[in-house]
Amino acid sequence: MTRHDLTRHDLTRHDLSRHDLTRHDHERRLGMTTAVLVQALAALSLPTSATAAALGVHTARLRRRHRHGAARTAELRRRVRRLEAARAGLERTAVTDPLTGVWNYRHLQLTLDREVARHTRGERPLAVLLLDISGFEAISAAHGHHRAHAVLRDLAQRLAIEVRRADTLGRYGGEEFLVLLPDTGVEGAAQVAERLCWTVRRHRLLLPAEPPGTAPGPSGGPGAPGDAAARPGNGLTAAIGIAVLPRDGAHAATLLRAADRALRDATRAGGDCWRGAPAHRDPAAARRTPIEDSTRTQLGVSAPQ
Repeated sequence: MTRHDLTRHDLTRHDLSRHDLTRHDHERRLGMTTAVLVQALAALSLPTSATAAALGVHTARLRRRHRHGAARTAELRRRVRRLEAARAGLERTAVTDPLTGVWNYRHLQLTLDREVARHTRGERPLAVLLLDISGFEAISAAHGHHRAHAVLRDLAQRLAIEVRRADTLGRYGGEEFLVLLPDTGVEGAAQVAERLCWTVRRHRLLLPAEPPGTAPGPSGGPGAPGDAAARPGNGLTAAIGIAVLPRDGAHAATLLRAADRALRDATRAGGDCWRGAPAHRDPAAARRTPIEDSTRTQLGVSAPQ
């Protein structure tokens, strides 16, 4: 072996030794890196588990709060519905007459003002009927005020049925009632007044039975035997005054005054009839015969029954 071969052999051995050292060092470093990674992952897994546990606890709390909030919301909604129902009841009570159950004076005034303004803008007619019912004094004397009040309430409810849903009927005071008829002229108001007079006259009174051998008199009190057969009605009569916008007035106050004047005329005529505003009524009506009155009733003029 030559010197040159020995030198090359030594270099080869030297290269192999250096390669072995490099590989060993690489494996050692790789092992250290793996250990470090394992430790790092272990260290990172601990916060992740704690975070997951805390997140689970927080989620459970949120669910409990959501259930509690939903229950509270449902309870608040129930309270709101009860309050709205109570408010509606109070509003209805504020505009309802406590004795008869129909609209009261306050509601009539507000409705009349509103209807007058609406019909004036639209140039449409509006009829106002003012009723005064007579005969309750005899019922009070014979059966007491409580029974008379019950009869008044029952009659008011019956009168409310005799008008349209768009109409307004309320107690004006005492035994007086006011009826507002939107989009109604003279002829329509006369027909309604005639029907209301008939309803009052023929309304069945809720009175206790009389002792045997007696029959109720015309006024609702006790009478002689056989008196019921000749009795023309129940002892109640209605006098009605009619006023129509714009013929009898352009404001609520003027309409009410015109209806009140017409009511006084109907009362002076004996009741159980209706009259229009005096300023527009034919003065010759008082001289007509019953046949002429019957004919004119269909045309808008009523005579006592």
